[in-house]
Amino acid sequence: MSDTLHHECGIALIRLRKPLSYYIEKYGTSYGMTKMYILMEKQSNRGQDGAGIANIKINQEPGHRYISRYRSMKTQPVAHLFRKIGKRYKKAQKEGKEKFKDESWLKTHVPFTGELWLGHLRYGTHGFNSIENVHPFLRQNNWRSRNLVMAGNFNMTNVDELFNILVDLGQHPKEKVDTVTVMEKIGHFLDEEVQSQFDKYKDQYSNKEISDIIENEIDLQRVLKRACKDFDGGYTMAGLTGSGSAFVMRDPSGIRPAYFYADEEVVVVASEKPAIKSAFNIDYNQIEEITPGHALIITKGGEVEQHMVLPALEKKSCSFERIYFSRGTDPEIYQERKKLGKLLVPQVLKSINFDLKNTIFSYIPNTAETAFLGMMEGIENYLISKQKDIIVDGKPSVDSLDDILSFRPRIEKIVIKDVKLRTFITDDDHRDEMVAQVYDTTYEVVTKGKDTLVVIDDSIVRGTTLEKSILKMLDRLQPKKIVVVSSAPQIRFPDCYGIDMSRMGDFVAFRAMIQLIKEHGKDYLLGEIYERCRLANEDENPTNYVQTLYDQFTYEEISEKISDIVRPSDMKADLQVVFQTVDNLHKAIPHHVGDWYFTGNYPTGGGTRVAHKAYINYMDGKLVRAY
Repeated sequence: MSDTLHHECGIALIRLRKPLSYYIEKYGTSYGMTKMYILMEKQSNRGQDGAGIANIKINQEPGHRYISRYRSMKTQPVAHLFRKIGKRYKKAQKEGKEKFKDESWLKTHVPFTGELWLGHLRYGTHGFNSIENVHPFLRQNNWRSRNLVMAGNFNMTNVDELFNILVDLGQHPKEKVDTVTVMEKIGHFLDEEVQSQFDKYKDQYSNKEISDIIENEIDLQRVLKRACKDFDGGYTMAGLTGSGSAFVMRDPSGIRPAYFYADEEVVVVASEKPAIKSAFNIDYNQIEEITPGHALIITKGGEVEQHMVLPALEKKSCSFERIYFSRGTDPEIYQERKKLGKLLVPQVLKSINFDLKNTIFSYIPNTAETAFLGMMEGIENYLISKQKDIIVDGKPSVDSLDDILSFRPRIEKIVIKDVKLRTFITDDDHRDEMVAQVYDTTYEVVTKGKDTLVVIDDSIVRGTTLEKSILKMLDRLQPKKIVVVSSAPQIRFPDCYGIDMSRMGDFVAFRAMIQLIKEHGKDYLLGEIYERCRLANEDENPTNYVQTLYDQFTYEEISEKISDIVRPSDMKADLQVVFQTVDNLHKAIPHHVGDWYFTGNYPTGGGTRVAHKAYINYMDGKLVRAY
């Protein structure tokens, strides 16, 4: 993606199901650490702000630490974490010598040697980049079963409501952010669950005996049912108790992804399938998806099962995950991205007036490459069809048979990305300067004044990089026309479920619509929609009134206006911006139909309220997030 966009967070969880001595004998002392490192590195596309890791030693003797946690905000946070852990291992190995392979000695003397691991990769959606905002979070208590470690890929749309619930419960939360409110709410009902068990057994056993019973019988399903009933958002949340049980909870609409694999040795959960496959060398068909509204619960004893926590709603798994965030090595995602490119071919051919001889095809690195392959496969199929018409069906042609058979589309690597430069490291005031330096181009392959350049990107959000860098750079090659193709539809609405896309005025599609509204003398609609949004936010399931503004114009009219907006003032070549259609998006990605970015059809009422708030903020001139 040429535009800067904050990524999804990622989670990784491992539960070793056999005694530690089993893994020491079979794989060595660092088995769990190695697998967790691979899981996290293979999802490193999901974290640039920081990373954290926690480990729990099950049945640790009293008087010894049983929870280890490191967090990092270094440039390469995952590597930094595991270097620290590795140093502790090496030091212990040197000091312990022959004892290093003894399970009891390891768990007593060496951190991060427990059976339960939780890792997190953070890309902050609110810009709070301090170490205190890096997951996993820890809620401490001197009773093991009341300790709670949590990490997740989520964003709640109703943080104010959740905060007030905590206050009504008698708590005094230290911050009004979803990570704190979610953990404290789950922690509250975990405390109540533990206390109810104490009350149940207090006349039959000693406190120590009751504590042991609770650790093995704690009902996490009941805890989550009580805690999550008020949540509105997209989430995959993972939690560990100090006694060694664990859960991974997914939202009822399946907005955020979560996958797991279990065998007799391990249970593993991650945000992406390829990470699990790489770490454990298994087939993709062995990896399962956590059911929306369910929690994968792992008991202290290692039993694992999915349990319903909230009734599943219509599945609205995020399509943008598939277009951009997830790793393209997943076979399904790879084919989906290729199909996105292939389905664009009719629009592309029309944009170049079917003149393939004088057209060069390329892509904007790096995530658009797969869609580019699909687009070129579609162009090849078109050529084969044309050859069949001429050779088999005898349709007339101005070209010789040799020319027809030998013709191939012109493919060049025109745009090159400098991976050492990243625009997100700068503030807004200096972003334009950095944007202009991120890309470079290949010279002397374009026939000046004659060729058309077609370049595909996976999506266009703000249009900043197009205007400030890419189009200026391509125009210096002096093509006759530049066609910029987006494999995603027009991004019209903010996200509120985990991606930092919350200010409506940032979207080039929104700005295009606003310009058209004003040019057509429909300014009065802006105020009408403002009032409707303000009043509708009191409804439980509000209607998205901002859609009314987009409905005033055709898809093509908004695309044309986007072309005008992103066109540099000194650009000489003709310009056309072509967007994927929503219908074709659903054809390419049929099982992930969460398309609120493009349509405004949010899976939760809280999502629509955020869209309204974003519009209200725009009208009020407030450059703040809508959640």
